[in-house]
Amino acid sequence: MINSEYFIKGVLCSRKFDSPAVALGASFIAIGALLKNLGFTIQESIFSTFLTYALPGSLVMAESMLIGASLINIFLAVWLVNSRLYPMTVSIMPLLKHESQPRWKYYLSCHFVAVSSWLILKSNYEEIEKKYRIDFWIGIGTATWLVAIFSTVLGYYAADFLNENMIIGLAIVNPIYFMCAMIGVMKTIQLSSAIILGAILGPIFYFISPEWSVLIGGVAAGSLAYLIGEKYGN
Repeated sequence: MINSEYFIKGVLCSRKFDSPAVALGASFIAIGALLKNLGFTIQESIFSTFLTYALPGSLVMAESMLIGASLINIFLAVWLVNSRLYPMTVSIMPLLKHESQPRWKYYLSCHFVAVSSWLILKSNYEEIEKKYRIDFWIGIGTATWLVAIFSTVLGYYAADFLNENMIIGLAIVNPIYFMCAMIGVMKTIQLSSAIILGAILGPIFYFISPEWSVLIGGVAAGSLAYLIGEKYGN
């Protein structure tokens, strides 16, 4: 069973005023409004967030539907965008894994991997005994997931009061928050190099290939940062 004490601690971490969940909520308000403008019903909008729980994936899905893309193209686009979550999963699993915990908890918790929940865990895991970190993580994930669903509903019903610029502004709150948070933890040469190179290479690749600029820029920046860290890191 899930340890309720540590589960609640995870939930409470997500409720802090400076929590990434606040930025997540703002962005999913935009998602809710966007889905309504695309003709989604409230039930379909809730179900979309219930299943995807990833802001870029939801945006790509909405944009793909807007231009009339086929179902297989939408699936591939969302899958490629959400592949960024694989490295996050790899980075946190060693922090969570404990031999006394059943596997089903880890399978369940995979759905909760997102930028916001990842940031909350990385900022607080050292305070939690390793045996109970998976329960703490499930609490974080549940809280941020519910924030996303509630914000989608709020955005859906507020859509008539939000103009296009307001929706775009809300949508980019979470990426900006994540960027600022990453800058705040630039403690290693690898991380610093990845952020700086990403900021430089992203715009350069955009002029070469706008559709692939984020993916190519990220892979290039991350790979170069790794090599720099291997050569010059302590």
